[in-house]
Amino acid sequence: MSLEGNTVATPPRLAVVGGGIAGLAAAHRVLELSHERQRVIDISLFEAGGRLGGSIATERVDGFLIESGPDAFLSEKPWALALCKRLGVTDQLIGTREEFRRTYVVHAGKLHSLPDGFLLLAPTRFLPLLTSRLFSWPGKLRMGLDLVLPRGTGRRDESLSSFVTRRLGREALERVAQPLVGGIYTADPDRLSLAATMPRFLEMERQHRSVILAMWRSQRRAAAQASSSSGARWSLFVSFANGMQTLVDLLAQRLPEGTVRLRTPVESLRRNAQGTWQVNDELAYDAVIVATPAHVTAEIVRAIDPDLAAELTGISYTSSATVTLAYRREDIPHPLNGFGFVVPSIEKRSIVACTVSSIKYRGRAPDEYVLLRAFVGGALQERLFDLDDLGMENAVRRELQDLLGITAQPVLRRIARHRLAMPQYDVGHLDRMQRIQERLALLPGLLLAGNAYRGVGIPDCVHGGEDAAEAAMTLLCGTS
Repeated sequence: MSLEGNTVATPPRLAVVGGGIAGLAAAHRVLELSHERQRVIDISLFEAGGRLGGSIATERVDGFLIESGPDAFLSEKPWALALCKRLGVTDQLIGTREEFRRTYVVHAGKLHSLPDGFLLLAPTRFLPLLTSRLFSWPGKLRMGLDLVLPRGTGRRDESLSSFVTRRLGREALERVAQPLVGGIYTADPDRLSLAATMPRFLEMERQHRSVILAMWRSQRRAAAQASSSSGARWSLFVSFANGMQTLVDLLAQRLPEGTVRLRTPVESLRRNAQGTWQVNDELAYDAVIVATPAHVTAEIVRAIDPDLAAELTGISYTSSATVTLAYRREDIPHPLNGFGFVVPSIEKRSIVACTVSSIKYRGRAPDEYVLLRAFVGGALQERLFDLDDLGMENAVRRELQDLLGITAQPVLRRIARHRLAMPQYDVGHLDRMQRIQERLALLPGLLLAGNAYRGVGIPDCVHGGEDAAEAAMTLLCGTS
């Protein structure tokens, strides 16, 4: 049938496979564009599970708000915030409690405050660094050498370990970069691609030579822009007053009745003689957006393109869990005057990090109670993910006793497991993405979205889903 507008009785048909945030964003964006262009698109969203949202899930119980997966999104990546503005729900967003904006790092069995001005990899203020007990004096001096070291060899990609050690030294890697950056990706810093995860640091070195100098200049520009701008400014991390499930529910509510097919895994995808796509050997679709984990997508496309499936299978994944525990405030001797703490892998502990959810955001716990969220698993702690629930809880509680002095029984406990949910952006990931794009170019009408490709956070997933939606609309309806 012709795809040039709706000149035939049957509108173009689109299948979205996967009901996580990327798939929902894709389906919603198609609806937005179809309304803008006054084109009718028949959308079906297939979800293997019994609910939408993927790892995003919020529970409310006894005055506590418990997040099973992500508890916020980054405001500096614009796509999720822009989506909230289009949905008209920015009044439901909340920022972090900036009076407690402090992060601790575990070192030698104690919590040390991350020096003010230390941003992910490097310091931007020297006095807090010099007075910090988190680093040794040789470690501080080694960081300072970044100011005089020459540029690197201009390599296209390297690991987080290689870059940080080369520019700032081993202590900067082991005590800050690995727990902060590696923790975001639950990754092994020896394998994590800097070009695929934080390309701006490679660009800083290319343009400014010194990473510290580049960050210092960037901070000055940001401060000047902030002082000259007007209107509301969001904190770095933004959430919903009623939890991240709000975003999932809002997107689901915008979809026409009958769009979503829960408990309907896609097990086969093939292209028929008419050039359309058959999902599960049922109805044919003019385009398909697959927004499932890469290892799931690989099985869906294996029959139509084994080379594409092989590239997708090459994206490895790790598993992680969140252990949420609530306590009476009076049972915790630590002042809890920060958002939480991260744990370097060299400390050999059973948790990756811990967030004090009720301090970081308002409305997460009743007065006189505290809600803690510990993270277990990832590339450097794979064996801990395999503990049963009791073993995992006990391992976390031992760490909280040692680090925060908590000996009381929790009044509430929840464990959420995310098996093979976090893709690993190994060195060479961008080259793999290029090869995937080359394979997709041979399969018109097949599009991919999700956290396996161009970013793991909620804004990245929204962006990828919306990009796939716009490409699908171009295919289905032509240019606007």
